[in-house]
Amino acid sequence: MIERIIDKRTHDLGGGLTVGRVLPFHARRMVGPFVFFDHMGPVDFAPGIPRSLDVRPHPHIGLSTVTYLYDGALTHRDSLGFHQEIRPGEVNWMVAGSGITHSERLEYARAHGAHMHGIQAWVALPVEDEETDPAFYHHEGTDLPMWDEGGIRGRLIAGAAEGMKAAVKVHSPLFYMHWEMQADAARTLPSEYKERAVYVAAGTVEVAGQKLVAGQMAVLQPGLAVPTLALEAATVMALGGEPIGERFMLWNFVSSSKDRLEQAAEDWRQQRMKLPDGDDQEFIPLPDK
Repeated sequence: MIERIIDKRTHDLGGGLTVGRVLPFHARRMVGPFVFFDHMGPVDFAPGIPRSLDVRPHPHIGLSTVTYLYDGALTHRDSLGFHQEIRPGEVNWMVAGSGITHSERLEYARAHGAHMHGIQAWVALPVEDEETDPAFYHHEGTDLPMWDEGGIRGRLIAGAAEGMKAAVKVHSPLFYMHWEMQADAARTLPSEYKERAVYVAAGTVEVAGQKLVAGQMAVLQPGLAVPTLALEAATVMALGGEPIGERFMLWNFVSSSKDRLEQAAEDWRQQRMKLPDGDDQEFIPLPDK
């Protein structure tokens, strides 16, 4: 039932902020349209943390970013003019399309201190939508279907699953769910999508009889309903969708075309991409190859 288990790898975002990177993995680049999956924290920040820990302005093309927090808060600003605080249980869904820049600042933590814990994922856009106009959406409350049963409190973050549908605008068939599981709670993930994965953000679970600890993702075989049992209280993300074809990545850019990646990189080098409104005094330079 499990095709592969992927362990998160420590990755430095620059400025001292580290994350656990799960996707892309050398032997498994994507799960459905999910092409990137970073686990931030859990980490405690004291008031007065330096601005070097912030994710400074940077660009994207060819994807949608989805920021989801369990704890803490982030301040989003982008080149479309949106300024949005994101808090636990809310969704920031940013469509990069033909090009957008944004920053995610730790302003709440800097002022008050915070326990930070969350996931940043990227969803690759279908070929026909890779150059769509950029857009930004914030969702909370009834936009994101919730349920509470059998010791599990769940939320559908995006897409459609099990007869539910989130209000987030997606461009291809997918699902993305958050489960808070009490010890001994069990749930079966249906086989309605070709590619699926289960990620353990906290605690310990058993997936198809195999033990997974925090920081591990189980990529599931297609066509089978897969049981998940919480061996202790656990935070679990279930995700996947229909495959959309091969994608190439260059830094923060995703595309079906390598030439398009090089064009985006040159646009950033030459400072041809507008920086976020209200946050245009610094940016992350393109890394050396």
